[in-house]
Amino acid sequence: MNDQSGAKPRGGFLNWALWGAALVGVAAVLYIIVQASTKPEQHGALASVARGEMKKLTLPLEATVAPTHAFYDAAGKPVSASDFKGKVLVLNLWATWCPPCVAEMPTLAKLAAAYEGKPVAVVAVSVDQAKDVDKARAFIAKHPPLGFYSDPLMKMPFAVKPPAAGMPTTIIYGPDGVERARLSAAADWSSADARAVVDHVLNGG
Repeated sequence: MNDQSGAKPRGGFLNWALWGAALVGVAAVLYIIVQASTKPEQHGALASVARGEMKKLTLPLEATVAPTHAFYDAAGKPVSASDFKGKVLVLNLWATWCPPCVAEMPTLAKLAAAYEGKPVAVVAVSVDQAKDVDKARAFIAKHPPLGFYSDPLMKMPFAVKPPAAGMPTTIIYGPDGVERARLSAAADWSSADARAVVDHVLNGG
């Protein structure tokens, strides 16, 4: 009699343990389903307009705002990416020692020219060391309407979240200052494919 009464609690505990494990499993599956279903809703529209090289764009998994870290304009005045809030910001991190950066710069200049008079800012920030700032400044002067910006301590690549994977890295922020996409490679930013992405963000995408 005592043996039988002792067996019941053990069976009850086992049942509760199995139900608990099942509930945890269901919760995990539901979480995965929700995550999988919300990511396309967030980024599906932008991904749908990405063609050609723009298919290599990385879309953020969570809202990440532009960093407040200061870099410097041509006059030596400190500015930050957050200062461009209200505009679509195409932030390019580059250096003169980076051949792909140098090669794509004329296309960024053409992109900037295509959006003159519109709320779009193409900001190329040189991460060259202080000794090479004049070299970078002279290079940018050959590619109007781009302005010269520098970050001689090379902190911007680490100020963006997640940190830049390498040079060049181009990050597109919406007018709200939130990252929409980034490309960690050189690209033809004067292409119709690139403008389609910028247009999409400019129109609220």
